[in-house]
Amino acid sequence: GGGTGHAEVVRVGFDGRVTTLGDILDVFFRAHDPTTRDRQGNDVGTQYRSVVFWEEEGQRSEAQDAITRWQAKFDRPIVTTLEKLTVFYKAESYHHDYYNNNKEQGYCKYIIAPKLNKLGLE
Repeated sequence: GGGTGHAEVVRVGFDGRVTTLGDILDVFFRAHDPTTRDRQGNDVGTQYRSVVFWEEEGQRSEAQDAITRWQAKFDRPIVTTLEKLTVFYKAESYHHDYYNNNKEQGYCKYIIAPKLNKLGLE
């Protein structure tokens, strides 16, 4: 819930020889609305905030650059926060590969699938 200070996020590992953090951040900003505070669609609460957790200063700097770059594409200010990662808790197992395991569930069918189509991923 929103009282824990936690955020619902994914941890992305990648090979820098194949893609860049900048490319990943571009997908992040295309995939959600970074101008709504503590909300994504019908989900409301601090756990749904737009946030980038960083481990190294270079990651924070690159994320800030992405915010600056993407701001021109939005009419409202981007409210995405940049927070130093201190601990990452893995989600409960029923959350793992949720979309692929629940494609007929309403949220997957009407929220996630259109986002994947928008990103050219489905």
